[in-house]
Amino acid sequence: MEKLIEVPADVPTQMQETYIENYRILTQNTGRLMMFSCDQKIEHLNNDFYDADIAKKENCGFAPLHFFEIARKANIGAVATQLGLIARYGKEYESINYIAKLNSKTNLIKTKHKDPISSQLWTLEDVGFINENTKIKIRGVGYTVYLGSEFEHVMLTQAAQIIFQAHQYGLIAILWIYPRGKHVGLEDDIKLVAGAAGVANALGADFAKIKAPTKTRKKSSAELLKIAVQAAGNTKILCSGGQKVIPKKFLEELYEQIHIGGTAGNATGRNIFQHKLHEAIAMADAIAAIVYDNKSVDEAMAIFNKAKK
Repeated sequence: MEKLIEVPADVPTQMQETYIENYRILTQNTGRLMMFSCDQKIEHLNNDFYDADIAKKENCGFAPLHFFEIARKANIGAVATQLGLIARYGKEYESINYIAKLNSKTNLIKTKHKDPISSQLWTLEDVGFINENTKIKIRGVGYTVYLGSEFEHVMLTQAAQIIFQAHQYGLIAILWIYPRGKHVGLEDDIKLVAGAAGVANALGADFAKIKAPTKTRKKSSAELLKIAVQAAGNTKILCSGGQKVIPKKFLEELYEQIHIGGTAGNATGRNIFQHKLHEAIAMADAIAAIVYDNKSVDEAMAIFNKAKK
């Protein structure tokens, strides 16, 4: 496994073992990452947690505890959420591995009105304090950059510093990186998606979370992902899960992203937590089976379907 781990030059010698340990635990010795994305309480307000469909489901969605209950019982690499939620709930859920999201914004101001900016809310010192003074295990940090925004210079500067500082602590650094702004055309165009992947690599990120590109008449989204993966160099690519879809469709897309596109896993939120608790756990396990265990779509669906019996 050590051959799969490239320790960046900005990780101090005395922190290299910590970096390698964090990387191994998050990727379960596979080089891939299954990240349970739970940053929507700020990003989407209550939109993902209350609607007519979700409201009919028992034990689904409303309270942040739903995230932590799923993560405690399911096979995941890490929960990615704001440091504040980790501080509020982490002591009750010390068995979970965490990615601390260091910036966030709401969706109240739309891009057509103002270009997006998501400034840093917490520092690496804040993360270090929790790691040093509790049994909570924060293995990495995350930060969002909106390329093409008139404020991209702010986010690029903060992202660069956060990645460098994270490596000083032996932590894994993950960028959420999306083209977005009034002057950006089709955000999911492969040229822009691949460009974003390349920027993540230039900033020194270990993993980059991107949106899967829009398919063309000649190539599927998974086939186009090869371009983004190549552009990312030795930064590994994760695809975002997006809105909830039928489980088999989601698992098929994930399998193709990995085995055709060459991605290194996924970052999924709504396609997990918008299920009832037992189904959400099963969906997370099904995703992990593809990411970590190289299972087929049918084998992963069998894991999910057990929860419905």
